[in-house]
Amino acid sequence: MGSSAGGYPIPARPVRVTEVIQRSRFLTVLAHAPDAEAAHHFVQSLRDEHPDATHHCWAFVAGPPGSTAAVGMSDDGEPHGTAGRPMLTTLLHSGVGEIAAVSVRWYGGTKLGTGGLSRAYSGGVKAALAELEVESKIERARVEIVVGYAHVDALQRLLDAMDGVQVEERYGGEVRYVVDLPEIRFAAFERALADLTQGAGRLRRV
Repeated sequence: MGSSAGGYPIPARPVRVTEVIQRSRFLTVLAHAPDAEAAHHFVQSLRDEHPDATHHCWAFVAGPPGSTAAVGMSDDGEPHGTAGRPMLTTLLHSGVGEIAAVSVRWYGGTKLGTGGLSRAYSGGVKAALAELEVESKIERARVEIVVGYAHVDALQRLLDAMDGVQVEERYGGEVRYVVDLPEIRFAAFERALADLTQGAGRLRRV
């Protein structure tokens, strides 16, 4: 699940898996969460969608795969350590970044015990991960490029070739662009721009 573009795997789209374990129904949903705010918004959306559920347990890793810099979890009323922690541990070992998991449980009348709960919550995340489609997160550098009008067409072709995403452009004595460029291609772009403009083009990070 690695990436040749220097990024890391993130969820391409949400995935839902439903399991029934001893009459309790578990709905596990995974989604992309680039930051903690997005993760909490996702959790709230599942609370709003299923207000009748007994528990809405969750965990997220809002950063690169395995990173604990921005993580969160909640047992949401289940015995301490039986839901959020096993869900988070499964996410941290998944090799996927910027990911949030919510497990919605409807209690079916049979107690699962702490071990059974931990297996149910981590198992739901594992089952959802098995169906998850991923795409590559590409780290981008925001740069300002200034060129003469004679070089605009060639620069546009270079940006297309380097997967540059234009953010803004301004016309004056010269043409000034702000572009999001894949970080891994920054050095090659810098060399190509110098060749293209015979050293006249200017490039700086913003």
